[in-house]
Amino acid sequence: MGRRRTAVLDVVGLTTALLGEHTPRLRAWAAAGRVATVEPAFPAVTCTAQAAYLTGATPSRHGVVANGWYERDDGEVRFWRQSGRLVQAPKLWEVAREEDPGLTCANLFWWFNMHSSADFSVTPRPIYTADGRKIPDVHTRPARLRDELQARLGRFPLFSFWGPAASIDSTRWIAAAARHVEERLAPTLSLVYLPHLDYPLQRLGRSPAAIARDLASVDAVCGDLIDLYEARGVQVVVLSEYGVGDVSRPVHLNRVLREERHLAVRDELGREQLDTSASAAFSVADHQVAHVYVAAPRDVPAVRQLLESVPGVAEVLDGDGRRAVGLDHPRSGELVAVAEPDAWFTYYHWLDDRRAPDFARTVDIHRKPGYDPAELFVDPRIRLPGLRIAGSLLRRRLGFRALLEVVPLDASVVRGSHGRRPEDAGCWPVVISRSRDLLPEGPMTAQDVFQVLLAHLGSGRQR
Repeated sequence: MGRRRTAVLDVVGLTTALLGEHTPRLRAWAAAGRVATVEPAFPAVTCTAQAAYLTGATPSRHGVVANGWYERDDGEVRFWRQSGRLVQAPKLWEVAREEDPGLTCANLFWWFNMHSSADFSVTPRPIYTADGRKIPDVHTRPARLRDELQARLGRFPLFSFWGPAASIDSTRWIAAAARHVEERLAPTLSLVYLPHLDYPLQRLGRSPAAIARDLASVDAVCGDLIDLYEARGVQVVVLSEYGVGDVSRPVHLNRVLREERHLAVRDELGREQLDTSASAAFSVADHQVAHVYVAAPRDVPAVRQLLESVPGVAEVLDGDGRRAVGLDHPRSGELVAVAEPDAWFTYYHWLDDRRAPDFARTVDIHRKPGYDPAELFVDPRIRLPGLRIAGSLLRRRLGFRALLEVVPLDASVVRGSHGRRPEDAGCWPVVISRSRDLLPEGPMTAQDVFQVLLAHLGSGRQR
């Protein structure tokens, strides 16, 4: 087979249940091809799913055990890291280049985007100034692409990419950037991340009626991109990373571990910070899965027994259990907790909200030792939140440091989550292609997606 230019649109959260009346363009396009469901990666979160699709491996090999993990060497929990070197297996475009050295790849907002072997890349990279400001920006390869995009599209709308103001605007910007890269550089492989559905699904749950406007907005973005690519002879694959299920129970594993004297905190100016080095055990929460790091092997059975007794915990995997699901990697916790279908895990370690860390009420994805979907909300107890936000931003412009404290500490506001493997296949991710012969008729694994994408590129290589 010869080289075939391919664009992969990652429509986060898309499932067969959402392909309906509110997505007429995607539905019509899919009807002329084939829709295959994917048994989701485990855990079913962004970084792990993308690593599975791009390497054909499980976390035991590629090392991406979650969206973030505990770095044992320096005692830090780190989320949303950008370096492509963190993925410890060959990527799709690297494998395809073994047959076709001329193949080029554009990575447009898929994760692990920096310091990678992709030819062209665009990824969010805010500027953090010494006075505490966070200025929206992107990192690109080549560097001049940054200037081209911002001259044509304006500054990347970072605050609509995540946080209480998250909206379709960031997805539209990414799609416009993909259009520019296609028209300007015509890569062999384009990887395009379209995240918008993730926001309403976590805010409101999986009901199509509740998120009808959001579905229509994403459908329009996808339809326009598909038209662009196909008019230029590029075949399109639409896929998703996971489906989102309805939840109603936040589970605070770190509070349980603290109450049983496994977890330690450090007082800093009256606020309580997680002290990983002094803790016998603590959890790193990521949606419906939590890696639990236990300092002494002798404590593992007791910690496991404790966690299994917590309401909302479905199972706790030890060494054998981790190996069975492909999480046998040094970055994993000694134990991995999995939530019940209607539950999810918070990172909260404090017992009194007055003692919560100063970042807890802010959008701060890098300092929080766990994923925090409450960042999508404004605390309903705040009167005139717009005025508070405007006041904080004004103080920053005047050169004063000011925390933008608007995020609620009531985790019950979250209505959708993911991470576990849903029993309902209607909540599984999908792969859609007009090349019907390149998709299986039944469900595939997350690792199988790698081979499907390789076949779309025209590679005969099997792994």
